[in-house]
Amino acid sequence: MLQNYFKIAVRNLFRNKVFSFINVAGLALGLSCCMLIALYTKDEVSFDRFQKNKDRLYRVTVSMTGEKESSTTGSTNAIHGPTFREEIPEIEAIVRMQSNSFVTKKGNELLSENVVFVDDNFFSVFSMPLLAGEPKTALAGVNSVVLSEDLAVKYFNTKDALGQTIDFKIGENFEAFTVTGVAKRCPQNSSLQFDALLSFKFQEARGWLDNAWLGFYMNTFVLLHEKANYLSVVPKLDRVFYTKAREELSQQEGFKQRVHFDLQPFLQIHQASEQYELRNGLDHGSKPIYSYILTGIALFILLIACINFVNLTVARSLKRSKEIGIRKVVGSLRKQLIYQFLGESFLLSLVAFLLGIVLTLAVMPTFNELANKQLALSYLLDAGLVSAYVALFLLTALVAGFYPALVLSGFSPVQTLYNRTKLTHKNYLTKGLVVFQFALSVCLLIGTIVIYSQFNYLVNKDLGYNDEQLLSFSMGRGRGGQEKLAVLMQELEAIAGVESVAAFNGHYNGTGAKVDGRELGFGYIGVDDNFLPTLQIPVLQGRNFSQRFPSDPTDAVIVNEAFVKEAGWREPIGQEIDFFWKNQKMKVIGVIKDYHYASLKEKIAPLLLTQDPNYGLRTVFVKLRTGQAEQDVPGAVKAIESTFRKHVPLMPFEYRFEDVTNAKRYEAEAQWRQMITWATILSIFVSCIGLFGLATFSAETRIKEIGIRKVMGASAAAIVALLSKDFVVLVLLAIVIASPVSYYGATLWLENFPYREPIAWWYFAVAASLAIAVALATVGYQSIKAALMNPVKSLRSE
Repeated sequence: MLQNYFKIAVRNLFRNKVFSFINVAGLALGLSCCMLIALYTKDEVSFDRFQKNKDRLYRVTVSMTGEKESSTTGSTNAIHGPTFREEIPEIEAIVRMQSNSFVTKKGNELLSENVVFVDDNFFSVFSMPLLAGEPKTALAGVNSVVLSEDLAVKYFNTKDALGQTIDFKIGENFEAFTVTGVAKRCPQNSSLQFDALLSFKFQEARGWLDNAWLGFYMNTFVLLHEKANYLSVVPKLDRVFYTKAREELSQQEGFKQRVHFDLQPFLQIHQASEQYELRNGLDHGSKPIYSYILTGIALFILLIACINFVNLTVARSLKRSKEIGIRKVVGSLRKQLIYQFLGESFLLSLVAFLLGIVLTLAVMPTFNELANKQLALSYLLDAGLVSAYVALFLLTALVAGFYPALVLSGFSPVQTLYNRTKLTHKNYLTKGLVVFQFALSVCLLIGTIVIYSQFNYLVNKDLGYNDEQLLSFSMGRGRGGQEKLAVLMQELEAIAGVESVAAFNGHYNGTGAKVDGRELGFGYIGVDDNFLPTLQIPVLQGRNFSQRFPSDPTDAVIVNEAFVKEAGWREPIGQEIDFFWKNQKMKVIGVIKDYHYASLKEKIAPLLLTQDPNYGLRTVFVKLRTGQAEQDVPGAVKAIESTFRKHVPLMPFEYRFEDVTNAKRYEAEAQWRQMITWATILSIFVSCIGLFGLATFSAETRIKEIGIRKVMGASAAAIVALLSKDFVVLVLLAIVIASPVSYYGATLWLENFPYREPIAWWYFAVAASLAIAVALATVGYQSIKAALMNPVKSLRSE
């Protein structure tokens, strides 16, 4: 019996090649999407779970709450961790991490490497295996360094690099560090990422560590004892802080913020990058919403594929009605027919499942690039995932085949043998499923248009300064920087392709001061006289810094519009700002137009510019002439590099163009734009397969009606319009349902951007037009085929 069912199933597959291909292709696409998202979700869930102490590891976080604003950070200072360990018995160990960029030598070549300082118990607390070296002593020496296997190969052409020395630039000289360990490459599902590790003992020996209680610039991790209660530890952190920092806090006149320490579970770090920054050895942050959205899209595409399977199977059922009638006449029971059609469903699903695996492997490199992952079936192939895939296959086969099996097995043998088979209830379920399919596709289509529009807005919006042909580079740390900088800038201005040169301190630091008796937080940068003209930032009121006013470095500041608004000034020029923390008062000499010095995903904050002589200017902006030909730009860059190497011989020349840097800020949006676009294309394609099935069903059930209409004189065009009208109505209904849902979803997504493109009516018009055009193109073939059929063939049996 089973063999007979199998033969009939195979024969039906080959007899209806187009139908079989469409069914298998649709299911394969849906299953492939689910497999990819299963890999993605598995990777997200598996992050950091290889750590043996994962359940006892926490990162110290800090929140500061003032009268009007609050802030949170995952950073601490050097003194916090060791003091907490000494004062709180539940803490077994602490590990601090701080990253720095160092210049290194590889032969005669100068390179820049990111190095992470850690405590010497790093390998005892974290499960980061060493290929060579002793975990407990690898970082015991002041000049010890642990390299990753990749960095060992890069510098020494071998992973067996124990005992080798590598030179790091410390100040103005190079100092040798001995390789005491080679670490295995950090797993891609690890929040901890490093290429080289140095011990904090080196900083302690040099006196580099900042032991202020109100400093926050490194990560501190605590390992609790096995029986320690996390909730009982948290209040003790605040008690230790306010006890030990009492004297320091009393010296901070005007500091009224409430400082609260907390512990973030290590396993939550990966998906909490939006709340707490990932730096100082932490990377690969993510957001849970990504997994939810991708999982939802994959499940919907699979659901659409299953709906198509139902529609196509029912649509083709009339072709097999006589087979069903004969089987019932000769004694087949309904349950036997159900088994037969479920078996055919499982066979089709098996073929689709195997094809889905092939598709998954084929598109995985592209998916990895879009999702910024390194997924592979071999990497994540485990018993749980295999079980999930098998369950996915069985569920798909059952869902896709159960309803058609019930419908087909219920045909009356008398009706089928006389070609009078009809499906009852006007097939509301099938039509409803098609409406659901297209509603989802229209939602994704509108979402794609919104994402494209917002992305174009982000990359093309006026930033308030001109980043075109604006190059920047750093001079690094070192003594005698300002004198060297002045000479370097003078020579850079003499280069033919250079329009202007400026300098600033290189970072938008945060600080606070008193304005009209109240404390105000703001960004704080040091600049030279040419900074505003070079970046073409307009001065709206007052004047720029100038050498004609020798008191500017000590007495004058420039603020932006956001600062003026926050301070509540009507006449900002001449207003006084009290830097109580350094016992200095300065006056506002100018107001500049707000410019986006950060991402457009962040609202422009109050900003203050200063020429404080204690603020070292180490970053140089070079504005190239925008009118020069593109082929002249490399020549100008080469001349700039030559001048740089002349004055800064022990630093690698690493430059960037600001317009490229600004575009990179929206890489996540660019990736999501591509992923949603592909999801939209897939959903529309799979939905069209379902529409094709419904068109086939409609044409076959109305074949005699069409024949009668043609005999009575109806034209082919009239019949095509008649058949297409029903489908257009379904698509219009889908558009009506999808539009408010899409508007709501788009509004929620755009709320993440303080600067955004408003939702326009034409988004919905374009989506509706595309949906209708695709629907008409899909059903057009079946409609035209039915309209051109000879009516004699359809009516001769009557």
